[in-house]
Order: sequence, then structure tokens, then C-alpha cells
Amino acid sequence: MKKIHISQVDALFSNGSYPIEFLFYYRDAFDTDKMRQALRGLASSFWPLYGEYRDGTVFFDGYREEDYFAGEAVDQEIDIPGMKENRFETYSRFRLPELKKLFFLKAIRFKNGLVLIPKMNHLAGDGYSYFFYLTVLAGLSRPGRIPFKSSLMKSLSKPHHRRTILREFSFRGADLGPLPHTDRFVLESQALPRKDVQAVIREAASSGSLRISTNDVLSALAVRRLVSRHSEAWGEKVDLTIPIDVRRHIGEYGPRFFGNGIMLHSLQFKKAHLEHSSPMDIAFEIRRSMPALSKMTYTDYLTGLEKILAEGRLDKFKPFDPESGCLVTNLSRLPVDKLDFGTGRPELILPLTVERNSAGILADRDNFVLRLVY
Repeated sequence: MKKIHISQVDALFSNGSYPIEFLFYYRDAFDTDKMRQALRGLASSFWPLYGEYRDGTVFFDGYREEDYFAGEAVDQEIDIPGMKENRFETYSRFRLPELKKLFFLKAIRFKNGLVLIPKMNHLAGDGYSYFFYLTVLAGLSRPGRIPFKSSLMKSLSKPHHRRTILREFSFRGADLGPLPHTDRFVLESQALPRKDVQAVIREAASSGSLRISTNDVLSALAVRRLVSRHSEAWGEKVDLTIPIDVRRHIGEYGPRFFGNGIMLHSLQFKKAHLEHSSPMDIAFEIRRSMPALSKMTYTDYLTGLEKILAEGRLDKFKPFDPESGCLVTNLSRLPVDKLDFGTGRPELILPLTVERNSAGILADRDNFVLRLVY
């Protein structure tokens, strides 16, 4: 049996909150036999993903396909235009049940294509880890003529799992309790032309003020629109939480780190300020609040999480509080072209994770797409 202690950030998701789940639709269906072989073949290198969680530890005791994969065939066509409407019924139909292990993959073959639904417990890793794994899985599933392709790919993409390399950590005996279940929600998607976002960035630069990023502008637009959709439901202050990937700033992590290599950065606004300020002004405030990332500042962040636990403030030990704030996650750089299992890239990517007062930022060729849940 293999086992590993979870990190301080992993512990935020130890109650199973915010699983990472997407639907990928491929018009040209592919044979899933190669993918199933790849699932088995990656169990040794990505073993925490295939594990179970118990009392501060992830452990893995062997691969059994039925624990990680299910396939079915449906004698009908999938309604892609209906799916794009983001109706509540779509999410209810395709979301997978709670996981027994930390990962599960379902394949559904329709008359007009194939749907893949990989679901990962967030304790196993963040969005980077999720797509890191899926791109390796897709690469091993594609037909190829290169001798020893499988061994070469596994070697070049082997992850590391040194989750507590920065600070030793033991998370035992703490029960965060489940988050309130989201039974009903409003889901809204809005296209934002890339040229309009770039225009805001150029205007900010020409003013001679602090330079802002695409993510600053999109986060500003997302928090303003979430607040405006039901202004009466918010208090006088609104917390905005933005996950920041720290891999390129932490040498001990690096691009092959599989886990939660993120800092959940928060800042607070007055609701009236959000309602009456321009996206550019809010973007400036977001940029000014961003921490200077380094090993030292990230270690301080981990120490802060430990302090919350030591003081018994379990009500504060969570990624964000949907009662008083919102979470904005930028997914606009998904490695879509690398999600080719042999018949091309997916024609539709649909996030299935929903949480009230959250926003996901997606993208296509011409637009960013704000996906708001409230």
C-alpha cells in the first residue's frame, strides 16, 4: 500500500467540496479500449489520484477498473444546442455521484458522438493537475507508430507528489463537515469579445497607471456581474477569492507537481463601490492586492492555514464563503488541443462543477466566456 499526507491546501477540500468535473463531447467517437489501458497504466505514477482519503492521508491499495471507469451506450443523439443553453437539467443529467475513490471517468457513447466525464476530488489536486493528468491520458490513448511510445511518455510526464515538502503537516481528527448542497441555481453564460478586454488593458496602460492583466479585468467583470444579478442578497461588503497557481514561483513544486499548488487570494470590496466603479478601476484594485509570490510568502500562507486550524476556527477553514463572497476561477487557457484521444479535440467543453456565487472564465477563439452561478 502507498500513502501520503495531505497538504494544508489539500485539507481545505477534505470534506469533498468543489470536485473538478467537466463534460467533453467528441463528435467522432473513439474506441475506449486504449483509454482504459492508459487508465490502468497511469495508476503507478499518478497513484494519489487513484487513491482514497482517510483522516489526513491518501492511500492507494491497487487498481480495479470498476472503481475508476464506467461506459454505456445510449441509442439516441445528444442534443448539443440544448447542452449549450446551460440548462439546469443538463447538469443534473450528467453530473456524477459522489466519489468513492478520488477520481472516476465515465464514457457515454451516443449515436452522434462520445461524451467523457472525468471527475476528480479537489483534495487530489487542482485544475492544473486535472488537465495535466488528462493530457497524459489522451496522449497514451492516441494511436501511434513510435516504438516504446508509452514508456517514453510516462517517463517525460511523470508527476511528483511531494505535497508537504515546504512544511510538514498533519491533518488528523478534524471534521470540516459537508458544505450545504446546491439544489437549485441560476447558471448564466456571457460572451466577452477578446478585443473589448484588450481595449480595457490598453486604456489602463495609456493612463500611465499600474499595468493590469487579462485576469484582473475578467475577475473585475465577474465580481461586478455576480453582485448586480441579485444585489439585495449581498451585505455591505463582498469578498472576492481568486485561486493563484504558484508552481512557477516554487522550485520545489514546478510544472510536474500533482496536487493543490494554489494560493486562494482574497480581497474585500464595498458592495456600493462595485456597483458604481468601472471594470478598469476594480481591475486596478485587484492588481494592487496581488501578493508577491515566493517560497517565503507561500510558506507564510500555509502557516496561516495551520493557525486557523490550531485556533479551532473550522468555520473559516474553507476555500471561500458563498454567503459573503464569490470565487472567480480562470479556465481560459485549457489545453484543448491536447485533449485528443485519437479523433481530434473535443467540440464542446462544459464545466459540471457548480457552486453558488462562483464564476468560471472560459474562452473560444474570439471571446472570453463568463460562466456565472448564483
